[in-house]
Amino acid sequence: MQSAEERPSKRYNNKTYYCPISLAMDLIGGKWKGVILYYLLSGEKRFSELKILIPEITDMTLTIQLKKLEEDGLIIRSVYGKKPPLKVLYKLTPLGEKIGPALEQLCLWGLAV
Repeated sequence: MQSAEERPSKRYNNKTYYCPISLAMDLIGGKWKGVILYYLLSGEKRFSELKILIPEITDMTLTIQLKKLEEDGLIIRSVYGKKPPLKVLYKLTPLGEKIGPALEQLCLWGLAV
């Protein structure tokens, strides 16, 4: 582990981070972001599929969290079709895919608790 003097700062989304954990937690922290990312590890999903996988999340909260994950560059929202009903799919970006091993370890840790 580096000392505070050795640790470089990093800018991401117009914010300076002095600890990589702070950056990671800003991107995946909270009650739902990690869960959403975990389910997207297995492939793209529709909103309704995520709702089935995470039944305790409200529609509004899922919408907000998906928008935040998209803004942070962790997921891509793809819209297919020109007339309703539109097909909307969410999938991980390459940056989002990089969190996979950490989320899988976190899942194993959660099972062991």
